Order: sequence, then structure tokens, then C-alpha cells
Amino acid sequence: MEKISMFCFQCQETAGNKGCSVVGVCGKKATTSNLQDLLIYTAKGIAILRENISLENRKNNRELNSEIDYYLTNALFVTITNANFDDNMIQKEILKGLKIREKVKNQLIQLEIEPKRLKSHDATTFVAETLEEMNKKSLNIGVLSTENEDIRSLREVITYGLKGMAAYYEHAANLGYEKEEIVMFIEKALASTLDDSIGLNELVGLTLETGKYGVDVMALLDSANTGKFGNPEITEVNIGVGKNPGILISGHDLNDIVQLLEQTEGTGVDVYTHSEMLPAHYYPELKKYKHLVGNYGNAWWKQKEEFETFNGPIVFTTNCIVPPKAGSTYEGKVFTTNATGFPGWKRIEEKDGKKDFSEVIELAKSCKAPTEIETGKIVGGFAHNQVFALADKVVDAVKSGAIRRFYVMAGCDGRMKSRDYYTEFAANLPKDTVILTAGCAKYKYNKLNLGDIGGIPRVLDAGQCNDSYSLALIALKLKEAFQLNDINELPIAYNIAWYEQKAVIVLLALLHLGVKNIHLGPTIPAFLSGNVLNVLIENFNIGTISTVEEDLKSL
Repeated sequence: MEKISMFCFQCQETAGNKGCSVVGVCGKKATTSNLQDLLIYTAKGIAILRENISLENRKNNRELNSEIDYYLTNALFVTITNANFDDNMIQKEILKGLKIREKVKNQLIQLEIEPKRLKSHDATTFVAETLEEMNKKSLNIGVLSTENEDIRSLREVITYGLKGMAAYYEHAANLGYEKEEIVMFIEKALASTLDDSIGLNELVGLTLETGKYGVDVMALLDSANTGKFGNPEITEVNIGVGKNPGILISGHDLNDIVQLLEQTEGTGVDVYTHSEMLPAHYYPELKKYKHLVGNYGNAWWKQKEEFETFNGPIVFTTNCIVPPKAGSTYEGKVFTTNATGFPGWKRIEEKDGKKDFSEVIELAKSCKAPTEIETGKIVGGFAHNQVFALADKVVDAVKSGAIRRFYVMAGCDGRMKSRDYYTEFAANLPKDTVILTAGCAKYKYNKLNLGDIGGIPRVLDAGQCNDSYSLALIALKLKEAFQLNDINELPIAYNIAWYEQKAVIVLLALLHLGVKNIHLGPTIPAFLSGNVLNVLIENFNIGTISTVEEDLKSL
């Protein structure tokens, strides 16, 4: 095999739809990629040990239990595409993991438990102290360390699903909602990816089981968000700007935005959402803050140009960082928190369950107000509770023929020109159809003037990518309303765009729910081997996109 300095194919934009082997298309360096592989390997070593500890024993040591839960989910989150580019931060996480692993070993000794899967892997003994030492070992434990293409494919599908699951779990845990059974599954699945005794059939089963826990974690996060902030409501969101200086908050973590809103109240500084933080406007307990004035810009990939015109500081709460151009005017104004990181950018750490945004606020006061780049409003807030309230109206519209079909167009946006397909597809849908969406994929069409059907907007935005759970609940509600036996009998077609690993867990969740005939694009994932893809085609009739004209006919 040709000598490579890294290997990563976890995102949709991976080089040549085969894999990045020199530098990531996302902008991460080879050292960063290799450190991320080492961090995952460290987490797997902890999982091999900790999966032996029962739920009862975990409850008996809550402080240590919480520390390990957070470490494992955060380690997975750090490696999600576009989350963390900071080698020093990732190295510190690895070394922290090695210390945590020793704590787990000591716990097993105290409980007189012999781990069941130590085998020949060195994940439970691996030690390295320097960056150079770590990178020497990295290519031996990364993706390509599994020689069998199909086994490798399934192991990576599971791992990427776990990364998405961990991201959603961390959001819920940050709001005080936890479910130990989900973490225990993460450990079991991580450990299984290093277990050479597990064959193809078992890995297929584990992949679908990952989807089951994907549903569980999205349900947990839904409970956390609605429990803390109320059920989303139909809301018009301003996309223009005000006259005050502003702070732009990006990512997905609602626990961060509520703290920022509390601390900016009465300061004369406005708060704007960016990209996947847009749905914050839909929650009653967040929209009550009058200085949450609007949403600035579009999906994550346009940030390099839009951050230049925002003028004020930016806070990244989760992934979707794009490395800035050299000499960018916003370079010294970006802050990161949680799993995110970028060399030279300031971090906001949690202390005693709180975060201090005072430095961000003081910087904002010295900045000009945002430059207006667009005007108008967009409508969202169509999560399951809101749609259930409209259920009779929706059912009547379907029965009368006013609504002929629904199209689920959830998922991710991205910078590839081929993604213009989704704008064209939405614009050309018949006027008696409705789009159900969640995630940043909506930015491809949520500003089109598609109108409504009897007062029901033709784009129903449920929220963030994790709110794809709402779309599943809506489908199940319609199945019940029409007294159908199978969710696939509904007049719903699935044309979903993917980019990173949270989209993977959403896809696995839909497969667990039995949804078939999903069109996935703009490309089929590079990490699916031919045989694994055939299994998905045979069992779920999963396919990809072609042209808008052809897909409008087939869907």
C-alpha cells in the first residue's frame, strides 16, 4: 500500500469519495487526524475494561461514574468532523484518558472482576507521552488497521454512529438528563470493534442495535430540551440585523445559549444564532429573551465570508468549525467550548456547572453592529408536539388531496456544488407536497418562497439534526391516524443529505424504525464497502440521488 500520513473517510466530502490521506478536506492536519484515532483507541481501551462494571456498581460510585461517562462521550464528540483542530487539546484528552483507564482498572480490582475481552489488543495497556510517540503508533490503530474490508466497514459505521450518539448524549447530560444504559451500550459497541471474534453477521446486528440506541438518545435529548425550555412553537425568525453590537452563537448546545442569554441581558449586546443554533428561537424559555434578535447567515460552510461581516465575537458550542483564511478579521474574536477547539482560539471552560461569558460580552461591546447581509423572516418550530396539535388539519388535507405527499429532506448541508441539487429538488416539487426537515440541510431551501397549503407551510422545520426524532414521531402519528400497518405505507418519501457522523446515527435510527426506500446523497458514504452497501439495499432498499428530474419521477 502507498505510504500515507493519515487516513479518514468519515465525512461526505472525503477526498475522491475514497479517503483523505494527506490532509483532511475539512482542513485538519495529518497529526490532528492521527491524534483523533488515538483518542478513539484510548476510549476503546476504557470501554473494554468498564463494560464489565454493572449498573448497580456504577450507582454506588456516582462521582467516578459521571467522570467516566463524560470522558467517553466527550472523547467521541471531539473526533466528529469539524469539531476540534487543536492537537494540544486532543493530546491532553488522550493523557487524561490513560489516567481514567487506571481508575477503571483499580475499580475492577476492588470489585474482583476479571475483564472478559482483554484478548491480544494493547488498548488497555497503551501508553505514550509525547506527540511524536503517539503519531508513530497512530496508523497502526486507525481505520486501516482492520484488513478485512467488510469488517472494517461495519466497525466504522458503528463507530461513526457512536460519535453522533455521544454528541446528542452530551447535550442532554449538560441539561441534567442522563441514561446510563446508553453509555453502557456505547462501551459495549466500542469494545466490540476491537473484538476479532465478532464476525459479519454479529456486526450487522450491532449496527442495527446502534440505531435502536440512536432513537433512545434522541428521545432523551428531546426530553431534555423540552423539559428545560418548553415545546417548540411556530415562530417567525428575523434574518436581518439590529443596531446594537452582537454575539453570534453557533453549534447545537442549548445549555450554552441559555447561559449566554442570561449573562447578556441588560448589557446592550444582542445575541444572534448561526446555522444549527437557529431552532433556539422556537423554544418558549429562550425566545422570551428580547435580545435574542435573529439568525445571522446560513449553514456552517459559509462562515468564512459571513463571520467577516458579523463584526462581533463568535462562540462555537459544538462542531462545524471551518478553519479561517489567513488574515481574517474575525480571527481574534472566536471562542470555543465543550468538545470544540482550534489553535489560538480562546476557550470557555465550565466551572461548578456554569460558564463565564464576560470576556465575550466585553469584546462585543467594543465592536460594531453586524453588517446586514439579508432581510426578511423564516418560519420554524414544527417539532412533534406542534405538528400533533395540527394533526387533524394535516390529516384532513391528506384525505382531501390538498396534500398529496410529504418529503423528508432532513440532514446536513455542505459546500459541494452538487448540493445545489437539493435547492432545485425543493423548488420543483409539486405544489401539493410538503417538506419535513431538520438539521442544516434546510438552508438549501428554507428561504425559498414555496408558499403554503391551506395555511400549512410547505416547509415544516422541526429543528436541529437531532430533531429528526420529531420527524419519526410525526410519521408514526400519521401511521396511527391512517390506521396503517407499516410506516412505509405512508405517502412519505425520504431524500436525505448527509455530511458527518450525527447524520449517521440519524440514518441508523431510521433503519431501526423500519424505514425503507431512503435516498441518501449527494454520495453514498465511502466507508460502506460494496457488500455492506448490498446488505442495506437488499434489506432497506437504500439508494442515492441521480438528477432532479429522474428523482421527482421515482420518488
